[in-house]
Order: sequence, then structure tokens, then C-alpha cells
Amino acid sequence: MRLKVLWVGKTQEEWVRRGIDEYAGRIGRYMPIDLAEARDEKGAAAEAMREREGERLLKLLPKNARLVLLDERGEQMSSPELARFLATNRDGGTQELVFAIGGAYGFSESFRARAFKTVALSRMTFTHQMVRIFLLEQLYRGFTIINGEPYHH
Repeated sequence: MRLKVLWVGKTQEEWVRRGIDEYAGRIGRYMPIDLAEARDEKGAAAEAMREREGERLLKLLPKNARLVLLDERGEQMSSPELARFLATNRDGGTQELVFAIGGAYGFSESFRARAFKTVALSRMTFTHQMVRIFLLEQLYRGFTIINGEPYHH
């Protein structure tokens, strides 16, 4: 299996970029991971912004990928549940598992329709910059759980 994480907008903070690099490197010890960003849309109505960003995300989405959206209305999972989800997809023949983080106004309905699953990291609201690190850390934690390593207590 191959992992891909998509997001909307540039990573502006240097400390966030360092965190992304750190956890992407750790995940890379378990499986290949690709990170990609779609340009964010500015100066339009929310729905138009979601549609344009969704079109850009679709261009980055591999043809047969299983898409998981991060959205505050999604299913909440514990770290062990995420680990089981990763293992089930890996062992079940999923070739590419893609996690997507939307822009400031979320995802368009047409992009949502492509999703296999929708997951919430928390009921709290986080910046889109921080969510990138939080997701990557949880993916790394999931792989340490799968492999019986002591990172997760």
C-alpha cells in the first residue's frame, strides 16, 4: 500500500513544515508516503471556493485510490482504531490510501461523493496548518501500534 496526504493551501509556518517533514520521514520507514498540496482559492463565495479547490484536489487524486476525508463531522476514531483501519486497508489489498484535508470552507459535495470514509480528528476546531501535523503524527502512531512498538502507551 502507498499513502498520500492531500491538503489545500501552502504550509506557511516553518515549524509546521519541520513537523510535517519529521512525521512523513517516520512514516516512510513503514511505507511510501506522498504529500501534495492544491492551491487554495481566494476572493469568491464559499461554495465557489470549495468547487475550485475540489477540482484541484481531484487532479491530485490517483485513479483507484481510497479517499478518506478529514472533516469535523466525520467519524471519530481512537489511535488503535485508526491502526486497525490502516492495517485492514494494507492487508486487504488497497493500493493507495489517500487522506485529504480541505480548505477553510471544507470540501465540495462533488469531492465528498468520492470519499470512502470521513474521519474527524476531534470535535475541536484546529487550524488547517496544524491538522497536517496532527494527521501525520496519528498515522505514524498507527504504524507503531501495528508493529507493536512502544511509542503508543
